[in-house]
Parts: sequence; structure tokens; C-alpha cells
Amino acid sequence: QLQLVESGGGLVQAGVSLRLSCAAAGRSCSSHAIAWFRQAPGKEREFVAGIRWSGANPNYADSVKGRFTISINNAKNTVFLLMTSLKPDDTAVYYCAASRLGVGFSASVYDYWGQGTQVTVSS
Repeated sequence: QLQLVESGGGLVQAGVSLRLSCAAAGRSCSSHAIAWFRQAPGKEREFVAGIRWSGANPNYADSVKGRFTISINNAKNTVFLLMTSLKPDDTAVYYCAASRLGVGFSASVYDYWGQGTQVTVSS
């Protein structure tokens, strides 16, 4: 069983940066890809960014492309999401998720989920 624990969320002003971390406990090699999703109040959970544990095939939602960067540290079994130029629309609970397959845009593709970390961006 792979367990994912997110951290790094908080309340910030628009325009600043924030880095989220997701630590994978267990055998991360049991999953081939790791991703970040977010869910704002009243909205469905949406894909933000994903990457293979090898570092290959990074993918980003259009809404965050150029502002967010996903990266991994395989030695520490940790995935990061560096968020810059944060906007109020980025406010959401951010979840990391792992897939036994590859990077996908649908939440249904992912087998393991963290509990989420709240990111609130004020204007």
C-alpha cells in the first residue's frame, strides 16, 4: 500500500510563490506516475500537473502552464509542485495522486491519493 502525504499549503497573497510537497511512503516503484490535482469549492477535481517517477513526460493543465513546475526526488520518494504567480483562482485543496500506469488527466486513472493540503490565495 502506497501512502501519500501532502504538505506546504497555506494562505498567501496573490503573486507570491508556494511549494507543495508530497511524500510517498511505501514502494513508490509500484506506481509509474505521480500527479497533482486540485478541487475548488463547488467544482470537480481537476488535473494540475503530472510526471513519471523517472522525470519523463511532465504534463500541465493549461491554466497553470508556465507558472507551476512539477518535479520529483526519487531518492526521497517525494514529488513537488512549485507554484509561482499565484492567483485567487488557484485556491483549492491540492491532492497528490499516484498511478500504476502512466500520467493521465482523469482522476479515475489514479490508484492512490493523499488527504490534500489547502491552498488559499487572497487578492
